[in-house]
Amino acid sequence: MTESPTTHIPSARPTDDATAGPATAALSWREGRMYRNGVPHRILSGALHYFRVHPDLWRDRIRRIADLGLNTIDTYVAWNFHQPREDRAPGFDGWRDLERFIRTVGEEGLDVIVRPGPYICAEWSNGGLPGWITGRDLALRSSDPVFTSAVGSWFDDLIPRIAALQASEGGPVVAVQVENEFGSYGDDHAYMRWSREALTERGITELLFTADGPTELMLDGGSLPGTLMAATLGSKPEAARKLLAGRRPEEPFLVAEFWNGWFDHWGKRHHVRGVESAVHTLRGIVADNGSVSIYMAHGGTNFGLWAGANETDGRLEPVVTSYDSDAPIAEDGSFTPKFFAMREVLGAEGPLRSPERLPKLPPARAPLTHRAGLLAGLRAVPPTTTGTAPRPATFEQLGLDAGMVLYTAHPRIPAGTHQLTLTDVRDRALVFVDGTFLGIADADTRELPVAGTGKTVKLEILVENLGRINYGPTVGGHKGLLGPVLVDRRTVQGWESAPVALQEWSDAELSEALSTGAAPATGTTSATGPVAATGTASATGTGTGTGTGTANGTDTPVDAPGTPTTGFAVAQLHVDTPADTFLALPGSRRGFVWVNGFLLGRYWEIGPQVTLYCPAPLLRSGENTVTVLELEQLGAEVELRDRPELGPPEEYIEEFD
Repeated sequence: MTESPTTHIPSARPTDDATAGPATAALSWREGRMYRNGVPHRILSGALHYFRVHPDLWRDRIRRIADLGLNTIDTYVAWNFHQPREDRAPGFDGWRDLERFIRTVGEEGLDVIVRPGPYICAEWSNGGLPGWITGRDLALRSSDPVFTSAVGSWFDDLIPRIAALQASEGGPVVAVQVENEFGSYGDDHAYMRWSREALTERGITELLFTADGPTELMLDGGSLPGTLMAATLGSKPEAARKLLAGRRPEEPFLVAEFWNGWFDHWGKRHHVRGVESAVHTLRGIVADNGSVSIYMAHGGTNFGLWAGANETDGRLEPVVTSYDSDAPIAEDGSFTPKFFAMREVLGAEGPLRSPERLPKLPPARAPLTHRAGLLAGLRAVPPTTTGTAPRPATFEQLGLDAGMVLYTAHPRIPAGTHQLTLTDVRDRALVFVDGTFLGIADADTRELPVAGTGKTVKLEILVENLGRINYGPTVGGHKGLLGPVLVDRRTVQGWESAPVALQEWSDAELSEALSTGAAPATGTTSATGPVAATGTASATGTGTGTGTGTANGTDTPVDAPGTPTTGFAVAQLHVDTPADTFLALPGSRRGFVWVNGFLLGRYWEIGPQVTLYCPAPLLRSGENTVTVLELEQLGAEVELRDRPELGPPEEYIEEFD
């Protein structure tokens, strides 16, 4: 929304040397008002993360945000998404083509705000920081030269790409954020000044701003003189407005994140926020010329293993695969009641350009055929590297950001029953002795009884990273067997550590894992969509599930008759016309799902999330393959559903005291 100007207002650039620049920035402020090219203006933005939406759907989601009545899209940039390995240059192609995303937003007539971090929080693994950075001995998010040198190298590649797409260069980028909610983390003002200079020295001339929670503590730590100070909040905008105006009376009120919903943790309830509550807060923000970014306008999905985690009282709380966030535009792009209520508040008029809901495949079922045992399948895929040392190697020492590590040692265990103790496992471990499943070790269960005969045994411990912490002082925590493994009081030494880089697996690795089994799939299920949301269909496949199948390889006892089936399984699905669908795995407990070789994400019976969103671009006309890696107990089938099931709802509103 803009107003006709009466006089041209020049760009009110700060005079601080660190941010001084030509008065050509599209956005400026004066006397508590925001201006765009001299015209009074409000930023009405929606958060949309390119890394959480399939690239073939970027334009659709951008148009839906425009339909909401917004004039801007903001996105984080996830460093670890572009450069997961130190020995490889950052990638900016395909799904990582940030420039294409920004240009697409501009083509749809919207402005862009970029939030390049390097730390982004966002419930994203490690807050966007690569594991190879946090694995070093350095002070994260500080003026430690080891850290700033690494960030500087990343910014050398990233920031000129953003600078070339600024409004001053004819592009849509009108603002760039300095760091991200730094006041929630630290108070190294030299680092914040460095962060600002790292942007301007690499060509950023548009509006710069910081964003922090609206408390004295957070603003003290994260704000910078001469740089616009914005707030992040979920409620009480009047109090935030008063606090920020008391510090910077000349600056406009900008809420860089309005949390109109919330994310979910495994084992908890599905967080929602009532429409009236969200709309009431939105009205309070945009009143009196306030600017806002709705976080999230469209949440998308934590595909692969990119979901982050929180830690409360020392307890890990992994984030689920869905990032629906109860946003006005749902995970599959559907318009929600919140969308229409917010659209009214924002004053949007005219017809919608996008359909309220995209086509879905009809409901169907496909039998799962067990193809390989857990350990046999994993061993069949050669690791990119292995480590042999007295102590187990951490994920970071192995250059592994996500996935699992298979640790192997050969201790001699005296006759009788003894105690096997994993003193510090991050995060969850399956323990095997001579191929037989012994039990699960995690933060709650560190000790397992083990029977010995006086002979050497093959001890295998499969450790899974459930998600890297993305917020707070423990960001960057390491993964793996971090403490000694004990047989009674004796430390087990001499370990082989083999990374299982699930997120990097291609069709070739999946084929190798499946090759250790013998039974091929015996039937397919047909889904003939797209159909209307109310349509129904039944599976036409004739195969049956093999829930008690036998594994091949040395871990045969794990999958022997009478014990749960684990490992790799496949289902075949015939699709006439690709459309969105939602996958569920009834009877399966915990594991990972690939669709046509693409790692969709993690599932876990503890919920709240039941279905995994599979966007249409991941499917193809004809035969499609669903591959499942089950860690605890494989069910008999895969279900295709036409609606999501994200779990029992619980109202949640984030508030600052």
